[in-house]
Amino acid sequence: MPGTKNLLVMRHAKSSWKTNEPDARRPLNGRGTRDAVVAGAELASYAPDVVWCSVATRAQQTWQSATFGGASCPDVRVSEALYGADARELLEVLRSSPADATTVLVIAHEPGVSELVEALAVPSPLLTQVVRKFPTGAFAALSFTGDWADLAPGTATLTAFRVPRG
Repeated sequence: MPGTKNLLVMRHAKSSWKTNEPDARRPLNGRGTRDAVVAGAELASYAPDVVWCSVATRAQQTWQSATFGGASCPDVRVSEALYGADARELLEVLRSSPADATTVLVIAHEPGVSELVEALAVPSPLLTQVVRKFPTGAFAALSFTGDWADLAPGTATLTAFRVPRG
C-alpha cells in the first residue's frame, strides 16, 4: 500500500575471528552480542513488520540478541541472497517485501549495507557520516513514500544513524 515506509538497514554486530568455521558460520563475539542487545532496545521503537536477515550465523545471532534487548517482529525471513549482497541485490530483496509492511529491517553485510544507504538516500551531512564508516552493529533509518516494489535510488530520506554499544 502506498504511504510512508520506514527502512532500517543494519550491519551485523561484531563477529569472532577465533574460529575455524567458514565465513558464513562465524558467530558473534562477546562485544557483538552485547552491542546487538543494546541495538534491540533502539530497534524496538521502530517495531519492524518484516525482518530480512542474511543466512550468515553472525547476522542471525545479531537479530536473536536484538530480541533480548526488546526488538520483536512477527515475520523474520532468512535469505541466502543477503549474504555478500551488493546494494543492487539488497534492493531487489527489499522490493519483494509485503506491500502492507510499514517498517522493514534488513540485517546484512558491508560493503552492501553502506552502498545501499548511499544509493537510496538523498544527499545530507548524515549520509556523509554513514558513507565514511558503517561500524558493526550500526543501523541507518530511512523513510520514503511509496510501495516497496517501487523503492529506488535517491527516493529516501536518511532520518537516523545509530551505533549502539553495550
